[in-house]
Amino acid sequence: MSTIETISADPGSADGGEALSLHQRILSDISERILSGAWAPGHRIPFEHELTAEYNCSRMTVNKALSQLAKAGLIERRRRSGSFVRRPQSQAAVLEIHDIRIEVEALGLPYRYERVARNRRRSSADDRTLLELDVAGPVLVLECRHFAGKRPFAHEQRLINLAAVPEAAEEAFFDTAPGPWLIGRVPWSAAEHRIRAVAAERHIAAALDIGTGAPCLVIERRTWSAEHPVTHVRFTYASENHTLVARFTPSQG
Repeated sequence: MSTIETISADPGSADGGEALSLHQRILSDISERILSGAWAPGHRIPFEHELTAEYNCSRMTVNKALSQLAKAGLIERRRRSGSFVRRPQSQAAVLEIHDIRIEVEALGLPYRYERVARNRRRSSADDRTLLELDVAGPVLVLECRHFAGKRPFAHEQRLINLAAVPEAAEEAFFDTAPGPWLIGRVPWSAAEHRIRAVAAERHIAAALDIGTGAPCLVIERRTWSAEHPVTHVRFTYASENHTLVARFTPSQG
């Protein structure tokens, strides 16, 4: 397939296409077992010679698949001990406006977006506090989920100030996540991040497929364009799946 031509065929196979499909099948099978919880963190992955026999392929094909899984952060390879399941962690730069798709794809996992709810209304007092609006006006309220493979990765709750972005009122956001959509249309001039730890309420726990009360990491962000509030968004992650990274340089006195 043209979309995966960068993966070379197994030289041990007479049919490059079949070797390619075996490589993808090994990746898919192991990823699914890990993400479904069938293989918990610490579980030992079958040895290379065992996978070679199971899939009737060359050891090079198996090694390539395991290397890719290790690079994605799904497994840990230990010299002489074998490979073991590890829990993948995404890394988000605290001071950047990042795209969740990029976070997920950096893990080597397929990304999927889902719009859960959309509501256009006049701003409430809470909405005006979150957006720092002086007067009431129209807002768009969105609830979304982002997936890494088959598992929920992040829950998104977003307010959009329709006075600043009136075209958002006509966008359904079924196929496009609101974050990239806004970045592509509204030049933001300032942003604010707030980061906190919370215990998952019932609604969030159900959305992320975790237990009620489980620890979560919340990133709240507000953006402005030429001093006009544009959006407030709250991303909630299961804390064990997410790491925040910030890099600084010394201030110049």
